[in-house]
Amino acid sequence: MRVKDKQIKELVKPRVNVITLGCSKNTYDSEVLMGQLQGNKINVVHEANDIRKDDIIVINTCGFIDNAKQESIDTILQYSDLKQEGKVGKVVVTGCLSERYKPELSAEITNVDSWFGTNDLQNLLNSIGADYKHELIGERLLTTPTHSAYFKIAEGCNRPCSFCAIPLMRGMHVSRPIEDLVKEAKNLAKNGTKELILIAQDLTYYGLDLYNQRKLGDLMRNLSDVEGIEWIRLQYAYPSGFPMDILDVMNERSNICKYLDMPLQHISDDMLKSMRRGTTKQKTIDLVNKIRDKVPNIAMRTTLICGYPGETESDFEEMKNWVEETRFDRLGCFTYSHEEKTHAHDLVDDVPQEVKEQRVEDIMEIQQAISFDLNQQKVDKVFKVLIDKKEGDYFVGRTEFDSPEVDNEVLIDAKINYATSGTFVYAKIDRAEDFDLYGTIVK
Repeated sequence: MRVKDKQIKELVKPRVNVITLGCSKNTYDSEVLMGQLQGNKINVVHEANDIRKDDIIVINTCGFIDNAKQESIDTILQYSDLKQEGKVGKVVVTGCLSERYKPELSAEITNVDSWFGTNDLQNLLNSIGADYKHELIGERLLTTPTHSAYFKIAEGCNRPCSFCAIPLMRGMHVSRPIEDLVKEAKNLAKNGTKELILIAQDLTYYGLDLYNQRKLGDLMRNLSDVEGIEWIRLQYAYPSGFPMDILDVMNERSNICKYLDMPLQHISDDMLKSMRRGTTKQKTIDLVNKIRDKVPNIAMRTTLICGYPGETESDFEEMKNWVEETRFDRLGCFTYSHEEKTHAHDLVDDVPQEVKEQRVEDIMEIQQAISFDLNQQKVDKVFKVLIDKKEGDYFVGRTEFDSPEVDNEVLIDAKINYATSGTFVYAKIDRAEDFDLYGTIVK
């Protein structure tokens, strides 16, 4: 074979093109899969636009709520049609939707080659000619900018929340050992990662299954000691059984961000009881106050659900008033989704969709005003900013009080400032809008 012919053959060699849908936990799973494929010397790309006729398409699906499920189904249909037309080689489906609905999906979409669930990595690899390599534990091929990485510390969830199908798709809570997580953090830091975003369905449950006690604080200390890691932030804490010692670690360690994402879902006692959240309105208020007392400058993010079965105007007004009084730094709000096989599915989904959507709009209007006011208080102050990218005429970064994709961004005029992605700068905030800050680099 001539050298040129060989090069052409290499160019058309089948590759794996991974498509990721859904949350940061899916992003992490795709990165682990890609690391394993790369370790098997298989050409792997993430969401490549140049679709090749020999590509093996792996779709990592989301099955959490109606909109996410529909997006996953549409994506599967899109690539199964491309396969039918001879424009891709194979289509493999994995992730939460596949875990939950494999029998129904495989009966309806017959030209998908293989279906796998959330814990089928080894079988998935085998199906595309790869072996699971234990020595690659902790190795990942990042799909995010290399300076920032999602860091999954546990899989599954033991909480009984009535509206949530996560335990059906990801199983019960399984913590990863501290030593494995430290090893992974060291690997990431060696390759340029500076920010770890700790994720799990419930961070605060971490360690109970492995060590018979909550160990999130100990894990944070161990990760904080990893050389090169400058920011560690917490996402998805649970209010019931909240381990207060993690706040001590926040105060002790300068590389633990003063940031906490704790989805609270509602505040009405009737709603909290029906949602099976294991807490009450007063306990929730007391917890938020205790957290703020212990870490006075902490940025708190929460998530709420509107239109849960039985939610009355009175329940909703109670939540609106609480949002106004509590003044969360960040807040997301979603309409209730009636999920099969959850405890709440036995209830009547009695709040009309248009009412759900209006309630979400009302909450977010309140939060927009709060965000604007809180951002005005940042004007003329200097913050440490991690530069994520250059976009148009601006360098785009974040303070320690902001997580990527969901929170504030700091926009720095690239015509009069210079920075590089993945570096830290200090920026003075010149002006602020609802969800954006505009700053100038001072050092």
